[in-house]
Amino acid sequence: MSAKGLVCVVLAAGSGTRMVSATPKVMHQLAGRTLLGHVMATATSLETSGVYVVLRHQKEIISEYLTKSYPAAIQVEQDEIAGTGRAVEVSLSKIPADFKGDVLVISGDVPLMDTQTLTDLVAAHRSGKASATILTALLEDPSGYGRIIRGSDGQVAKIVEHLDATEAELAISEINAGVYIFDASDLRQALSKLQSHNAQGERYLTDVAALLVEGGHPVMAEIVSDNWLVHGINDRVQLAEVAKELNNRICKAWQLSGVTILDPESTWIDVQVTIGQDATIHPSTHLRGLTSIGANAEVGPSVVIENSTVHEAAKVGPFAYLRAGTDLGKSGKIGSFVETKNAKIGTGSKVPHLSYVGDAEIGEGSNIGAGTIFANYDGVNKHTSKIGSFVRTGSQNVFVAPITIGDGAYTAAGTVVRKDVASGELGMNVSPQRSIADWVINKRPGTTSAEAASKNKSK
Repeated sequence: MSAKGLVCVVLAAGSGTRMVSATPKVMHQLAGRTLLGHVMATATSLETSGVYVVLRHQKEIISEYLTKSYPAAIQVEQDEIAGTGRAVEVSLSKIPADFKGDVLVISGDVPLMDTQTLTDLVAAHRSGKASATILTALLEDPSGYGRIIRGSDGQVAKIVEHLDATEAELAISEINAGVYIFDASDLRQALSKLQSHNAQGERYLTDVAALLVEGGHPVMAEIVSDNWLVHGINDRVQLAEVAKELNNRICKAWQLSGVTILDPESTWIDVQVTIGQDATIHPSTHLRGLTSIGANAEVGPSVVIENSTVHEAAKVGPFAYLRAGTDLGKSGKIGSFVETKNAKIGTGSKVPHLSYVGDAEIGEGSNIGAGTIFANYDGVNKHTSKIGSFVRTGSQNVFVAPITIGDGAYTAAGTVVRKDVASGELGMNVSPQRSIADWVINKRPGTTSAEAASKNKSK
């Protein structure tokens, strides 16, 4: 698609009251991105001369997000005049007055819309030489959506919102999908005539279609091939529905690329996750954020990994939690009930089970004993522990950071390591064990333990 003559307007000014949330609707999360993030990822993938985002309700929160994540986006603030028509009008006031191309309008709460569909829409609009082209969908239950009213020639005559529709119009199954492309000059003229004589008292962008037709300008409609692409989100029920559909598509795409996902229904994978060929993902696994899973790795079941890297042929789980900054080396292992955070674990090293590894560096070929704790926080600051290569640490160790364990060192079971252990040394601080004869019989008389001990002594 040529960048010449195309701008994109993203509508993100709505109040989103049906979400019943202090968080703006377009800032709710879906597969590791905000709803608006999904839309912006698509909008910025198009070759345009500018992406304009319209803000109004809770604009400070959305503006901060855009400034950080999409700094090239042009933010436009809508005034107190309500309606999508007004939103586009204020956007046009920011677009250079001599702009003669097309204006693509999409919604910030329609996260599954993809680049290919928009590219095809622009191409159809230009080949048809229309003043406007509207993306539509055919629904079995069109309740709540604006209806597409076509003329005898099959072209669009007008769009009628659900609340303003007659009984005959409500029977129409073709609905407005909320994606439009307009000739900029014709759009400016139509917007100048826009009124708010409707049930909501708003300036509807949908009314532009009828105004263009009245002015003798052709308006086309293209029916989308996949209705999920235009599924808008207004409440948390719809958010969950779209999340499930998107996750199904993500899992299927990875399966078709050579990843074994044993139970896609219970596996959740964010959009930015990458997985290598022949990796195996067991049930109830959640892969979040910028996580990377290497080829032939095995993860799960019941594992959560976020913003971490698991290299080739490594194994994780079950019931492990890899927090941000974890890097598990090739053929490494993180076992059952292990939590890691900001931990670099070298090639072939193992943290088998029941341990916490935070702010740590572990070399290659080392083994961390069961029940080990990396005590990294002194109440004010976090500190790092460094474990060398081919180290063997005993069960129930506590590493009090900052400490360094040299290559090839050992530590004994139950050791609290407060000082460095040099290469080849055995670190230990256990006291000699002693036993007090008949303590249970004398101190716990009448208990089942005392009775058992007495019986054993009398044998």
